[in-house]
Amino acid sequence: MPLALDIARAHLLGRRRQSLVAVLGVTLGVAFFIAMSAMMHGFQNYFRTQIVDSNPHIMITDEIRRPARQPLALLHPEAAVAVTRVLPRDPVRGIANAGAILDALGRMAGLAAAPTLRGQLILRRAGRDYAVAALGIDPVREARVTQLAGNLVAGSLDALTRQSNGVILGRALAVKMGAGLGDTITGVATTGASAALRVVGLFSTGIETQDLGQVYLQLAREQALENRPLVVNEIDIRLDDITRSVAMAKEIEGRFGFKAAPWEETYSRILAVFLLQNIIMTTVTGAILVVAGFGIFNVISTVVLEKARDIAIMRSIGLSRRVIVRIFVIEGALVGSVGTMLGWLVAMAMAAGIARIPAPGATDPNETMRVAQSVDLYVVASLIAMAAAIGAAWLPARRAARTDPLAVIRGAT
Repeated sequence: MPLALDIARAHLLGRRRQSLVAVLGVTLGVAFFIAMSAMMHGFQNYFRTQIVDSNPHIMITDEIRRPARQPLALLHPEAAVAVTRVLPRDPVRGIANAGAILDALGRMAGLAAAPTLRGQLILRRAGRDYAVAALGIDPVREARVTQLAGNLVAGSLDALTRQSNGVILGRALAVKMGAGLGDTITGVATTGASAALRVVGLFSTGIETQDLGQVYLQLAREQALENRPLVVNEIDIRLDDITRSVAMAKEIEGRFGFKAAPWEETYSRILAVFLLQNIIMTTVTGAILVVAGFGIFNVISTVVLEKARDIAIMRSIGLSRRVIVRIFVIEGALVGSVGTMLGWLVAMAMAAGIARIPAPGATDPNETMRVAQSVDLYVVASLIAMAAAIGAAWLPARRAARTDPLAVIRGAT
């Protein structure tokens, strides 16, 4: 065994109780860092999956992100001219040449597209009104773009294809309305047009805003209610490779002119909240490891004070300052290594326990907390723990290395 390692081990074993407390501090810090991070990432991954699977990866709308410069601004480019609120002459908004765009998208590899007309609808039942967003869809194409078919808990998309007056409700909305499969409800559009709609399906995404505030109709029926024949104001796109969403949205927008928003842009606020959560969680759990570093600092400092005479003797027999520093840094590394490995085991046990806790607010009684463990979490926790341990040991190690052996020996005598 190398001399420095042998001396470091002897120092730690000589103060077993303090060494054990320091190891436990690192163990708890590593365990809480990994377990809390895994729980947070599990929730975020679940929520992100729900969003991505339930919604298109790219959404083309009938908006122009950067409107063309108006004639007045072109005529007087250097003048103090401000042109705002430019409205189209045609009052019927929609994606121009939507059919041609859909055909062009259909020829592009790695994606599927579906047309949608999004509008507002008032559902009336038993004397009560329910305001919802109505999506007119092509059921066949919709099945290739979103997970609506997989989210159905009753009925089917085929039933919507066969029933021209069919409507698919969120299960939460159906419960609120007291409606079920086969029931008839009245739908009133903002144009004043109304229709008797037959419930042909119920869906559940787990996202309350969608389950309570969104319904699906046949595209032709929604166009008739909105008095917008052959008009679509949204084209939804699903990619085989979701990592290409930003680049593909930019390409599509540049080609067709209409705004194409990838899911990262659509849900940027939610992703920003996730980033803030991760920063707070990392800061709080990382603070535990920093506190554990103070425990190591206390142990090494105490050893340096108690072993001052021994350090002086080691210096007097020829051990260099570098070797002295190495001895105490090894002590910190040993405490950090043992605490880290024990922390891995405790973290695994904590993650397994968390994964068995029933998820609060879940509609499924068998649904439990989601935990997403990864090698990255263990690596990050280990690096932080070892940095704190070695850093805490290095400070008193420098003090020990600067000890004047002659002054110590004279003082001892």
